[in-house]
Amino acid sequence: MAAPMLSFKRSDSIAESMPEALRQSRYQMKRCFARYVSKGKRLMKNQQLMEELEKSMDDKIEKNKLMEGFLGYVIVSTQEAVVIPPFVAFVVRPNPGIWEFVKVHADDLSVQGITPSEYLKFKESLFDENWAKDDNALEVDFGALDLSTPHLTLPSSIGNGMQFISRFMSSKLGDKTDNMKPLLDYLLTLNYRGEKLMINDQLDTVNKLQTALLLAEVFVSGLPKNTPFQKFEQRFQEWGLEKGWGENAATVKETLNCLSEILQAPDPVNMEKFFSRIPTIFNIVIFSPHGYFGQENVLGLPDTGGQVVYILDQVRALEEELLLRIKQMGLSIKPQILVVTRLIPEAKGTKCNQELEPIFNTKYSHILRVPFQTQTGILRQWVSRFDIYPYLERYAKDAATKIIDHMEGKPDLIIGNYTDGNLVASLMSMKHGIPQGTIAHALEKTKYEDSDVKWKELDQKYHFSCQFTADMISMNTSDFIITSTYQEIAGSKDRLGQYESHHAFTMPGLCRYATGINVFDPKFNIASPGADQTVYFPYTQKHKRFTNFHAEIEELLYSKVDNDEHIGNLADRKKPIIFSMARLDTVKNITGLVEWYGKNNRLRDLVNLVVVAGLLDPSKSKDREEINEINKMKSLIAKYQLTGQIRWIRAQSDRYRNSELYRCIADSKGAFVQPALYEAFGLTVIEAMNCGLPTFATNQGGPAEIIVDGVSGFQINPMNGDESSNKMADFFEKCQSDPSYWNKLSTGGLQRIMECYTWKIYANRVLNMGAMYGFWRQLNKDEKEAKRRYLQLLYNLQFRSLAKAVPIPADPAQVATGTTSGTTAIAIKRQPKERRTQSRLERIATNLLPRASTYKTRRDSS
Repeated sequence: MAAPMLSFKRSDSIAESMPEALRQSRYQMKRCFARYVSKGKRLMKNQQLMEELEKSMDDKIEKNKLMEGFLGYVIVSTQEAVVIPPFVAFVVRPNPGIWEFVKVHADDLSVQGITPSEYLKFKESLFDENWAKDDNALEVDFGALDLSTPHLTLPSSIGNGMQFISRFMSSKLGDKTDNMKPLLDYLLTLNYRGEKLMINDQLDTVNKLQTALLLAEVFVSGLPKNTPFQKFEQRFQEWGLEKGWGENAATVKETLNCLSEILQAPDPVNMEKFFSRIPTIFNIVIFSPHGYFGQENVLGLPDTGGQVVYILDQVRALEEELLLRIKQMGLSIKPQILVVTRLIPEAKGTKCNQELEPIFNTKYSHILRVPFQTQTGILRQWVSRFDIYPYLERYAKDAATKIIDHMEGKPDLIIGNYTDGNLVASLMSMKHGIPQGTIAHALEKTKYEDSDVKWKELDQKYHFSCQFTADMISMNTSDFIITSTYQEIAGSKDRLGQYESHHAFTMPGLCRYATGINVFDPKFNIASPGADQTVYFPYTQKHKRFTNFHAEIEELLYSKVDNDEHIGNLADRKKPIIFSMARLDTVKNITGLVEWYGKNNRLRDLVNLVVVAGLLDPSKSKDREEINEINKMKSLIAKYQLTGQIRWIRAQSDRYRNSELYRCIADSKGAFVQPALYEAFGLTVIEAMNCGLPTFATNQGGPAEIIVDGVSGFQINPMNGDESSNKMADFFEKCQSDPSYWNKLSTGGLQRIMECYTWKIYANRVLNMGAMYGFWRQLNKDEKEAKRRYLQLLYNLQFRSLAKAVPIPADPAQVATGTTSGTTAIAIKRQPKERRTQSRLERIATNLLPRASTYKTRRDSS
């Protein structure tokens, strides 16, 4: 069916435009809506709506006409619909981040615009009708607290929060001199362990500051550019200026000029530049409690994977950028970065039982491990990330104490990772007033269809009641949110973004979020990670190559023997290699790539295929999905008779050897293929491009942002294998006739990486966010405080009780004396409580005063 060719303006209202469109196609729409309501109450997804629409129309011309018009556009843009005869309620998403809710009467086709809350109640009726009808059911609306916060308006602007904040601050501060007072007050707070930075208390008015800047700028203009700040520090102090302006006369002058221009006529470019130069961030804490966080022998252990690699690379980049900035500011401060994770006494041969561990290739960064405490002592064994919630409140307090003791003061910035790390970061940020950033890595709500409305079915296994509540608290507590791609925030035209799915949702019987998080909020920022360029570097840099791995790679690729490490062989070594490396699961689509290759004789004549994925023997896997994919791989190899053209290598964890494998494939003038059905970011794409390997990657998700099609690589459609495999064949045919074409794509990929996807770019952006949003929270402190109190209520009255209901491990003493088997925690099964007769709102009202006063007493005593 042809997709409609209309565009929808944000100012248009579907509720206003839809009645006339329905009237023009009344006969067809009556038949269509009759089909929608014919099966009674149900939740319909987009595909079902489209199928029922098709079945209701016999005339092909009329069908095409309808689909090309406004109604077709509405149906195509509908994410889901709730059917409760005679009504059908639609969630229409004409563009990323833009939602409208409408309800249509199936008999008379009348249309009514409804609020998100009204739609959610309608939806709840399918799952818990009593809850839907309860006027006192708990409803949370964070949007009501953001009415005075400026928001972006265009979908294309989503994720550019820092630039928007810079423009808004320029406007807010720029009307008249008195408006600069908040900036002056902020600068007066700058210090390091009590020592004033940039300005001192002499400059207590904007006019005094402007005069001092003028005197200082004239003075340094007469000095040689490389004159150290120490040579004129005393003169600056006489004018009320302290160190932190720069390391020499030239850098000091630039910073002075930047602030002078802001005070006269602020503009976004100077605003961003100035905040990147001021001394606000020296000590950073990064929370990542779950799993086995370490530098050796941890990858592959439960809940331990890419997040660990991301954070360690992140820390090295942040420390390097901090040291550079501190030097350029003319300071001699030693920064500190702490990755705070969990100490696990039963460490399985890792260093996860070691409290403090220096991070490799850094000077001032460490892993600080703090144990989980129970009523009877330290929890000794690993606990799943889904079962972690009962420990986090105590952990946040213990961690904060350790952090402040180690750093000899509060950190300047806290960054959380995943649900547990973000919640702990939120608790510490709220208590100590520290700027906070969050990184989701993965939002579980988007992984399991309808996991919000079906939370009760999944809660015993995943405790989504805790997780989704914690996510809502941390998203709304955070000053800024770091994402890797636009699609992570707001998806694409056809796919919902991970954060966008938290806009309005409900968990019947627990909580209704009329507004959870708004993707037009300026807290959203894109900072894409890179690959470690000491490991992933171009194949042309021969002097850096890891040649010690060449013999092993030769055996991996070309040995004629099948074993536990590899099966299949490459009969013609002269052919280039198309190469892929990923988990062996349905979404990563490695078997899809093998089938594309098997079907395309032209591609098979041109290249060999090498895949690194999963295990090779289904009997050795415990993952049902991987077992199915292993069996499918073997059947495809046999079906298409790929012996002599394919090499299947089991999953590899040594990233140094893997990086050299990329480069060896580049030596063969091959290419990398990432065929996933959906990929949130695409780290292997970044790694391959860093190594100079031309790359074909899925157009579904992050790689579509990384690759400029035909310039820095190729985008492929994972839903169209024939088209994708022919695109690869075309490339290799062109390379045969024009060898420089391969070099052109290799160079294009490297240029794209250096422009957009390095850890240096990432670190620069994140530190700028920390500085900019630190001031932003001061400008909006009243609104921030109101929201904090709202969030504190949600935490105290909702999350705490949910966390207490999560089963906890047995007494550690029992584990130590052998009354439990192995290291697996024994869950204490709690009997479900009787349903309470009070409404949730009544319970909150009953408990609010005593709990709130207890909380205040604790805060006062601390």
